[in-house]
Amino acid sequence: MIAFATALEPLRSANRMLGYDAYHWRLASADGRPVRASNGVECAVDTTLEEERRKMSGPERPSMVIVCAGLNVEKYHQKSVFAWLREEYNRGVAIGGLCTGAYVLAQAGLLSNKRCAIHWENLPGFTEAFPKVNVYADLFEVDSNLYTCAGGTAALDMMLKLIGDDFDDNLVNRVCEQVLTDRVRSPTDRQRLPLRARLGVQNSKVLTIIELMEANLAEPLSLIEIADHVGLSRRQIERLFRQEMGRSPARYYLEIRLDRARHLLIQSSLPVVEVAVACGFVSASHFSKCYRELYARSPQQERVDRKQLLAA
Repeated sequence: MIAFATALEPLRSANRMLGYDAYHWRLASADGRPVRASNGVECAVDTTLEEERRKMSGPERPSMVIVCAGLNVEKYHQKSVFAWLREEYNRGVAIGGLCTGAYVLAQAGLLSNKRCAIHWENLPGFTEAFPKVNVYADLFEVDSNLYTCAGGTAALDMMLKLIGDDFDDNLVNRVCEQVLTDRVRSPTDRQRLPLRARLGVQNSKVLTIIELMEANLAEPLSLIEIADHVGLSRRQIERLFRQEMGRSPARYYLEIRLDRARHLLIQSSLPVVEVAVACGFVSASHFSKCYRELYARSPQQERVDRKQLLAA
């Protein structure tokens, strides 16, 4: 809902600042029925996909179609929607995705060898599901006629770029003042809080080591390799991690690999053995043992519990 609102409101505000309706929009669902957001709010729509197809040859032809998606997008398989998106794109209509909307665009076959952005939480599963897509943990990406953003307030940044392209920075600044934001973030601004703020850690060496770990999950570095990277001894690294993180570097490394594995189990249909390999484990049995110790359930049970939650 945040992404949905922050995509529409800049357009409304731009119209207000201009004094005329430069932007028009309508809401569509596959069957024309209202759509319920994950927060329980139901959104009425104006049209169906069939009606949109008929509008393609008339004066109401859209210049852009934007897909808004949220939780559990990896379970979404609606071929009629995918076909419609391809039809629109092939006729020169720009296509956009808000939050996990990039997943729908990828399912439709629109993102092969294209750059896109998606929410950091969905990045592991997306990468495994669509290896031909160049996905980034950026706020938003524009590749030819395809626009994607990571969701949340990143939708605002993407729409401000569109407004700036259509008009000028003066209008963008006026919209920013209206919606109480003090700047337009660049596409490559980070999605997540910096490690220093996220972990509450101040030691620069520890932060560098954690960045190395997060960048090497499928093929974990040895402690000796990490020590060579940061210019410390193994003993110094062990001591720093005990002081700053309350556990050994090996334990911390294992935990972030298992966290990635959990995201893959929830977001993808990869076999457990492939999840294990993607997270740097040499065998499925070792992976299952470590997973059970941390989460008190097996990887298989994680998937069963997830399916039951979705079915409830």
